[in-house]
Amino acid sequence: MATNITFHPGAVSEEERSGLLKQKGATVWLTGLSASGKSTIATALEQHLLHKGLHAYRLDGDNIRFGLNKDLGFDPASRVENIRRISHVSLLFSLSCSISITAFISPYISDRQLARELHQDHSPKIPFIEVFVDAPLDVVESRDPKGLYKKAREGVIKDFTGISAPYEPPVSPEIHIRTDQVDVAGAVAIISDYLQQHGLLS
Repeated sequence: MATNITFHPGAVSEEERSGLLKQKGATVWLTGLSASGKSTIATALEQHLLHKGLHAYRLDGDNIRFGLNKDLGFDPASRVENIRRISHVSLLFSLSCSISITAFISPYISDRQLARELHQDHSPKIPFIEVFVDAPLDVVESRDPKGLYKKAREGVIKDFTGISAPYEPPVSPEIHIRTDQVDVAGAVAIISDYLQQHGLLS
């Protein structure tokens, strides 16, 4: 635990920053099983928002483990720390008036609640939009683009979410998308419409 530190506020207020950039920050938090479509939707959503002239940045679960979280494994404690770090990073992006798009399995309700509370406890509150990217287990297993489910079934991969480790689905997400029923363009439209309705798109 760091000691002898002091928070140093900037010279630009959050309201001034938002006015200058003509945008409000928010976090769009995509959660769901591996191969449910999180990263694909996040990539398309980021492109969609940027083409609308908005500041947006995608934080992808695999990509983050190449750098910031390369020291973490997939045991329960590491999963908790993985999401704790990303919760703070996504908040920082949101405070910069960017739309932060996270694509993480984030299997535990308590960890996603922590991310939500970080945003809601900020003054003023930062919008936190939980998106449940949902598909039945047999569907995601049939996709299995990385061959991970096959390895998990064979016991090669331990603690694999949905097979040998739990996934706790959201109870009341802001958005629920069934990717066995909606394509990527449709999913992006659903999220974009939500952002528009809540005053987050110019």
